Amino acid sequence: MDDFPKVLCGWSWEENKLFELALAVVDERDPDRWEMVAAMVGGKKSAEDVHKHYVTLLEDLQVIESGKLDHKLGEPHPYLQVDCSQSICWSDGDNKICAMELN
Repeated sequence: MDDFPKVLCGWSWEENKLFELALAVVDERDPDRWEMVAAMVGGKKSAEDVHKHYVTLLEDLQVIESGKLDHKLGEPHPYLQVDCSQSICWSDGDNKICAMELN
């Protein structure tokens, strides 16, 4: 969980939304799927970047659906505390903070 911010670094909120849209419209059987998704995200991500992001998404979904989360919503978590009553958006400022932490 200490690596949580590192996973999100490099992907803005807008890029994530474009990524989700691209996954919905690009046929998963298309041999150029990841190149097409990368182009739809804005061209700053490689086919490998978007494929890795997809794999991470699938892994996260498996953990959520398996019920193996190590905390319950609304209860304090030792690593990350989020007020679930408010909407939180990842901003470009958050990306800059993340980038500084990685250096």
